[in-house]
Amino acid sequence: MVITERTDGSTAAADASLEPTGLTALAGRDARRTEERRRLTPEVAAAVSAAGFPRHFVPRRQGGAAGEFTELATGTAVVAEACASAAWCAALYAAHGRLAAYLPQEGQDELWDRGPDVRIAAAVVPPQGTATARAGDWLLDGAWRPASGVDHADWVLLASWTPGGTGREHRIFAVPRSELSVVDTWYPSGLRGTGSNTVTADAVRVPGHRSFTLDDLLRPQPGAARCHTVPYPMVAALIFAAPLLGLARRALRDWTDERVGAASRHPATHTVLTEASVRIRSAALLLDGAAARADHGEITPLTVAENRRDAVTAAALCREAVDTLFRTAGLRAQSPDHALERAWRDATAAAGHGALDPDATARAYAEAVLAPETGGPS
Repeated sequence: MVITERTDGSTAAADASLEPTGLTALAGRDARRTEERRRLTPEVAAAVSAAGFPRHFVPRRQGGAAGEFTELATGTAVVAEACASAAWCAALYAAHGRLAAYLPQEGQDELWDRGPDVRIAAAVVPPQGTATARAGDWLLDGAWRPASGVDHADWVLLASWTPGGTGREHRIFAVPRSELSVVDTWYPSGLRGTGSNTVTADAVRVPGHRSFTLDDLLRPQPGAARCHTVPYPMVAALIFAAPLLGLARRALRDWTDERVGAASRHPATHTVLTEASVRIRSAALLLDGAAARADHGEITPLTVAENRRDAVTAAALCREAVDTLFRTAGLRAQSPDHALERAWRDATAAAGHGALDPDATARAYAEAVLAPETGGPS
């Protein structure tokens, strides 16, 4: 059962397919080891599956939950309070299951033939490598990066440019992890434990039924669950922002705990505490609204742009809060073993993801608002 926070500050229990409690405990226990290994531990990867993340958006006909975005955002934030890298991989395993649901039926049946708890990594934006058509199939060659969680993945989604009817197409391919090679290239400053390494393919054959285009993700599937009718621009930023909310909450708690009962306090303590807490609270409200809109709201160009705007703003608020907490934590926080130093690195890395680009988001929002048929912002 996941406990969600209402906008009035009360909490409510909701029927849930995600059970992150056990994952959170293991992720917190292995957080340092995860960072040192630069990938999830096998135990945490198994717990991600046990918690229900990979199956969260898998179609019900494949044994999945076809779940809601509110539950995913809430569960991801909870896990991120223990380990941002574990939360990042968990959210993406869920998100990639949603993408794979756009495969032709034969491709879905092949991917989920042993059940819905399939961990799927991906490197789909931007298109990379090369895909050559061959007698109704495709041959993949080249390298794709980054692919978060690929060391523990069963399948990988890869994207390349291919010829299309009206020009080139952004085409996505589902490939068993066993047919690819993983190159250890992930040496970042933050989110070190995500194992976002490079994937390479050498003339890997992909049947035509294991492929679809990015444009397919913009079109709702007839008769599908709500989560499979939402265009990806409406939810992509939400999924990447959710880990930032959890790690910001943890950073605020760690910063506050160090000051409770202190003999003396910095003169700016009251200002830092208040401003950071209100940023994080505002971010939570924005993400709650974006998730609810994705689950139940009207889908229009404007609501898609509003969701993207709100999620990207929430991510920026969380990054700003963590940055302030880190800068005012004193010299001891500069140690690589300090929780706030790690939170600052993770928040900086997460907020830099392309899905959270504020300029691109602002352009998309302005275009939606200023379209003749829109009638203004909300």
